[in-house]
Amino acid sequence: MADKKLVEEITSMEEDFAKWYTDVVIKADLIDYTSVKGCMVIKAPGYAIWELIQKQLDERFKATGVENVYLPMFIPESLLQKEKDHVEGFAPEVAWVTHGGMNQLTERLCVRPTSETLFCDFYSKEITSYRDLPRVYNQWCSVVRWEKETRPFLRSREFLWQEGHTAHATEEEATERTRQMLNVYAEFCENVLAIPVIRGQKTEKERFAGATETYTVESLMHDGKALQTATSHNFGDGFAKAFGIQYTDKDNTLKYVHQTSWGITTRTIGAVIMVHGDNSGLKLPPAIAPVQCMVIPIRQKSEGVLETAAKIRDDLIAAGVRAKSDESDKSPGWKFSEQEMRGIPLRIEIGPKDIENGVCVVVRRDNKEKIEVAISELTARVPELLTQIQKDMLEAARAHRDSHIIEARTYEEFCDAVENKPGFIKAMWCGDQACEDKIKEDTTATSRCIPFEGGEPISDKCVCCGRDAKHLVIWGKAY
Repeated sequence: MADKKLVEEITSMEEDFAKWYTDVVIKADLIDYTSVKGCMVIKAPGYAIWELIQKQLDERFKATGVENVYLPMFIPESLLQKEKDHVEGFAPEVAWVTHGGMNQLTERLCVRPTSETLFCDFYSKEITSYRDLPRVYNQWCSVVRWEKETRPFLRSREFLWQEGHTAHATEEEATERTRQMLNVYAEFCENVLAIPVIRGQKTEKERFAGATETYTVESLMHDGKALQTATSHNFGDGFAKAFGIQYTDKDNTLKYVHQTSWGITTRTIGAVIMVHGDNSGLKLPPAIAPVQCMVIPIRQKSEGVLETAAKIRDDLIAAGVRAKSDESDKSPGWKFSEQEMRGIPLRIEIGPKDIENGVCVVVRRDNKEKIEVAISELTARVPELLTQIQKDMLEAARAHRDSHIIEARTYEEFCDAVENKPGFIKAMWCGDQACEDKIKEDTTATSRCIPFEGGEPISDKCVCCGRDAKHLVIWGKAY
């Protein structure tokens, strides 16, 4: 009965998706709440997922020439004020430091909500010649944004992320880097997180504060809501002019640099939960599962069972699998439920009869399939199964996403889709922000992106006002 109770403590996602999500992050031991409202403890199992995300992203960044640096977490108010659009975009969410010890500061310090202004100040001193370009830097850090509504991983007042900040000699180089990093994120989301994405450009209304263009990868959660999974911004030379970042070119003339910024956060863990999870808990893609295979001994007091389980574990580790064995005195049923709750991709059940027959049972977390495998073949078979699970999870998520994309040609169809058919909505738009605002006011749906692929017109009229359309847009309710 104990194993049944573990699952009963999770609200069904069909009953209340938001409550299901909160139950899972708590029961899977990913986070805990703190005495600081809106902030969370990322517990060891949750942080281990972030470490794997960080490691694999960092490798991808460095393969494109990125170097890691670290800048301060405090930004003087005068520095933040230098770029008008930028400061206006972040002002409502800024946390301020006003005292150092008992003494009031002569100038307030902002706790970084993002680091564009610090990087600009840094670049204004570091870049003087065309020989200093490009500068392709990234930092891994935390940022603070004083959100009103918070939810673990998805929106918290302090969160972890990486923020890339680059400086280039030309507009063309900056545009190329902006697109390049978006493609890095898209490949990572699909091949590591097993989350299919739509790549596209944000509308002017949805652009990052101070950017000339913002590109995004958008993903669809199981409940039909969108999640902005990563963004890449082209700043043109706007920040450079505000901060005086100039270089002497080969022709001995002074020119402004062109900049980019790009980032992804711990909300990706929330995305993984909401794309892949079920009523038994997490389903982790093998690429980011801290434990890829759990060996569970059955009737473990019987002679040789614990020893065999430990040898299987050690052999798998030697074969490059992140494996553990559960030798606790909990019942097998509880161990199975715990393994499923934590999203461990594979479990191996091994008992006295299995040992006698030279076989064991391997159970997939993604589809619950049970496979009998010879013990001698585990080190070859388990990596194959993990590769297959990774592939199948992406395909299952893509099938779900594609079955929840609706085309709307009239405003009536659009409003009906938002209300009754959760998912992405394809609809034409005239380019006027007034229509974008009306859609959000009437339906709470927002423009997610103007897609780079699959953006062929479905009509020639704006879905909202009926005037000539300029773009096909992906719309949806979002986290």
